[in-house]
Amino acid sequence: MEFIDEELIYKILEDKSIKDKAYQRELLLKASEAKGLELKESAALLLAEDEEIIDEIFHLAKRVKEKIYGNRLVLFAPLYITNLCVNNCLYCAFRRDNKDLIRRSLTVEEIEEEARQLIMTGQKRILLVAGEHPKKASMEFLGEAIQRIYSININGNNIRRLNVNTAPLTIDEFKKLKSFGIGTYQCFQETYHFETYKIMHPNGPKSDFAWRIYAMDRALQAGIDDVGIGALFGLTDYKFETLALLMHAHYLDKTYGIGPHTISIPRLEPALNAPASQNPPNAVDDFSFKKIVAVLRLSVPYTGIILSTREKPELRRELFELGVSQISAGSRTAPGAYKESQESLDEHSMEQFQLGDHRSLEQVVYDIVSLGYMPSFCTACYRSHRTGDRFMELAKSGNIGKICEPNAIVTFEEYLNDFANDETKKLGKEFIQNELEKMPEKIRKKTEEMLKRIDEGERDVYL
Repeated sequence: MEFIDEELIYKILEDKSIKDKAYQRELLLKASEAKGLELKESAALLLAEDEEIIDEIFHLAKRVKEKIYGNRLVLFAPLYITNLCVNNCLYCAFRRDNKDLIRRSLTVEEIEEEARQLIMTGQKRILLVAGEHPKKASMEFLGEAIQRIYSININGNNIRRLNVNTAPLTIDEFKKLKSFGIGTYQCFQETYHFETYKIMHPNGPKSDFAWRIYAMDRALQAGIDDVGIGALFGLTDYKFETLALLMHAHYLDKTYGIGPHTISIPRLEPALNAPASQNPPNAVDDFSFKKIVAVLRLSVPYTGIILSTREKPELRRELFELGVSQISAGSRTAPGAYKESQESLDEHSMEQFQLGDHRSLEQVVYDIVSLGYMPSFCTACYRSHRTGDRFMELAKSGNIGKICEPNAIVTFEEYLNDFANDETKKLGKEFIQNELEKMPEKIRKKTEEMLKRIDEGERDVYL
C-alpha cells in the first residue's frame, strides 16, 4: 500500500491554508480548464465552507463534465450470478456468516435467461457481479457465462459490452479474463483506511488489504487496459476516502499512463444481517455526497463517474448535475431477480443491499430525457479499440465527444424504435431532433445517415 500515504492525507486535511477562499477561487479557475487537480487542490475544494464557493464548485463540475462527455448518461445494469461468498465483510449481506440469506448460484442457462430479460428491456451493457467463491465464481465458469451472454441475439438486440466486478485475480487469471472479451474490470477497495479495512474484513481472502489494492496493477500488467475503482462511502471519514481514491487514480495514471476508466461512488445502504450497514460508522449526508461527486469530477475530469441505484431518484437527479456520467437503471442485486422478480420473488431475502431507485429502465430513460440528458447505450469504443491509453488521450483532450455524441444518438434511436412506449418514443424523437440541430453540419449529416440506417432496420451502427 505504498502509494496510499495516510500520513500525507491527514497532513493535507489539517493544513489551514487550503481553506483560504482566495486560494480556493484560484483552483476553480484552474479546474475550469478540465485538466484535473493535484491532491492538495482537491482537498481545498472538498473542505470549502463558503456557500458561494461551494455553489461555484457545483456549477463548474457540471460544465467540466459536459466539456468532456456532453449531456450523455451511459446506462447499464448489474447481473449477479451468485451470492455465495467466502468473505465476512461487515457491511454486506453476502457475508459468509449471514445464515438468514437465501443462497443461490445461477447455472449458465439461468445466466443466459437473466441476460435475455435485460436485453428485452433495451439494455446493451452489463456488469457481471459475483461474490468471492472458488467454485461458484471460478475462471472457467465465468468464461462460459460470458461466452453464453455474448452469444444471445434477439432481432439484432444483444449485450455489446460486458464489464466484470469480481474478486482480485493473479496476473495469469487476469490474462484469461481478458481473453473472454470483457470490457472494464472493476474492483472496489471499499475503504482505503488500513485500520478500518481490517475491522470491516475480519476474515476471508478479502482481509488481505495489499492483495486487493494492487489488483488494478495486476489487471493492467495482464493487458486489461480499462479498470474501474471505487470506495464504499460511510465506512470511514469521507474526506480521507475521497483523497485516497484520488491518490489511487493519480498513481495508476502516473505508473501506467492509464487512469481509472471509471470511479464508482456507492454509499453504504442497509443490508440483511450486515452490522456496519445498519449503523454506518461514518454516514455521509446528501450535501457531503454532492461535494464528493463534484470534487471527483473536477479532479479527474477524464474518468467516468458511476452512480448506482442505491440512491433515491430525487438525489440521483441532483447528482446528474454534478458530474455523474454513467448510471445503472432497472437494477436487481440478487441472483435470478430479473426473471423471478416478475413472479413476486422476495428479492430482499437474496439481495446484496437495499436499493433506493426501483424504477424500470424505461422510466429512468423518460426521466433523464425530461431533464435534458441523452441516454446512451453506446459500446463502440470497446469494439473499436478506443480503450486504455487511446481512450485516455481522447477523453483528456476533450475529443471523445466528437465520437460519443453521434453514437449516443444512434443507440438511443435504436432503443426508441425497439423498446419504448409511445409516450417515451415521442419525447425521445423530439429530443434527438433538438440535439441534431445543435451539431456542426458535417457531424449532423453523418449522424442523420446513421439514423436512417437504424430506421430502416439495421442494428448496432456506430463510428
